[in-house]
Amino acid sequence: MGNLIKSEWYKLKKDRSFWLLTFLLVITSIGYPLLIVMDEATLAVKVNDFYQYSVLGGNNYVIKLVPCILAGFFISSEYSNGTMKNMVASGNSRIQLYFAKLIIFSVGTMVISLILPLLMTGASAVYFSFYEMPDLGYFLQTIWLTALYGAAFASIMALFATLLADSGKAIGFMLIFFILFDSVLYSVANNISMFEPVFNYSVFKLLLEIVNVSALSSGEMTKMIVVPVVTFIVFGLLGSILYKKKEIK
Repeated sequence: MGNLIKSEWYKLKKDRSFWLLTFLLVITSIGYPLLIVMDEATLAVKVNDFYQYSVLGGNNYVIKLVPCILAGFFISSEYSNGTMKNMVASGNSRIQLYFAKLIIFSVGTMVISLILPLLMTGASAVYFSFYEMPDLGYFLQTIWLTALYGAAFASIMALFATLLADSGKAIGFMLIFFILFDSVLYSVANNISMFEPVFNYSVFKLLLEIVNVSALSSGEMTKMIVVPVVTFIVFGLLGSILYKKKEIK
């Protein structure tokens, strides 16, 4: 298993889509707050407010959408180029192969999900002269929850990428799915009461609560932690079962 993880880690480091996405997010992180500074109408921006509303708010879309592109190239494309067939032929367990891929894809997703909270916040702090910085405890809580939810969404994306097994189809489907699904689920939950708990205990809803972490009770905080962990395990197992039964050409 260790060698499989090392192999997947090597492939992630060589993946051009990963580095392109990272580069674009880095440029955005540095450039966006600079544009705000250049706006003469904006005289004093509180870093804490910027972090809560601009960084974390914008990062919700990054977590749900940007890794879809990485999943298409890092996972789905390996079915079409024959890499996955060679991996299966190597004699390794399909379960181990899937989880090695999932673990490293999750790492890549977590890296992507943390660029804005870390780099954009740092850049804005410099640009805004460190005016009213977010509390350190609050900042650290949002950071590790962001990474945790990034891994949870990665497990869902890995399942779809394995199911579709084509980079173009996988990327297109996942982008549409993750743009629309939380709104659809919210609408269904409002009209059909039996679906309300599904929505309330979904990573789609709880992702939006990260910004309010300082106001959560201990019970709510437990839910914030348990739900993404369970999501990762459940979708990881579903993906591994699918991969085990999938015919690889």
